[in-house]
Amino acid sequence: MLSSHIAQSGDGPIERYVRYEFQGQAHYGVLTGQMITRLEKGLFPLSGLSNDTVALKDVLLLPPSEPEKVFAVGMNFASHMSSSTDAPPPLFLKLPSSLIGHGQDVFVPDDARNVHFEGELVVVIGKEAKNISEGKAKEYIFGITAGNDLTERSWQGRDLQWMRSKASDGFGPVGPVLVTGLDWNNLLLTTRLNGEIVQQEKTANMIHKPAKVVSYLSNYFTLKPGDLIFMGTPGRTSAVVSGDEISVEIEGVGLLRNKIKWP
Repeated sequence: MLSSHIAQSGDGPIERYVRYEFQGQAHYGVLTGQMITRLEKGLFPLSGLSNDTVALKDVLLLPPSEPEKVFAVGMNFASHMSSSTDAPPPLFLKLPSSLIGHGQDVFVPDDARNVHFEGELVVVIGKEAKNISEGKAKEYIFGITAGNDLTERSWQGRDLQWMRSKASDGFGPVGPVLVTGLDWNNLLLTTRLNGEIVQQEKTANMIHKPAKVVSYLSNYFTLKPGDLIFMGTPGRTSAVVSGDEISVEIEGVGLLRNKIKWP
């Protein structure tokens, strides 16, 4: 599940955190190899380790945080759709209820006809942020995870807002882990459809970097620990059908995998 090639930021140790369900209870934990050690009280703020361990194979991985808000950046790679570097980042909202974890199926609404994958880097906020400078923004980013900003293209072009096309239930897979200590501005992002590479690009090519986006958002919204920011997709996307498997892999984060199911 986890990638071995890691680009470090040099600002702290690389740690892998998971949010998981075990015996009907949700917990945060630290992943080491194939074992999870439960955190005593949670991730925000970071608490100490308990004595409880469980094998990764025995748990259900959940979205790695419980965000109050889920933001997303559009037109952030020239290979997909380009925005001006001098302009504010183009932004939209997803809903926390759209999020699902690694390995969970995406149950598409029965009237959806043109659902596309969008593999993305996802930034996780670590502490409350309001009116912060771009230079200080890095201090407020806890870590990163992988995401799939599933999009129903026909709804996207027809509806007043992108709410239905971007934020339907299951349209926000995220995971498998939340990783600290990586250089999020220089990681390889790879999306596969049924095992075939369909998107692959370095996050170095993002037009609007995470620090800029976090600073800009903080001027208008109070960012809270666990809030997520989908950072945009590279390259071309295409429609999926029932039974398709989409995986999004980011260096050091690992592989987020979900299957598409129509009712």
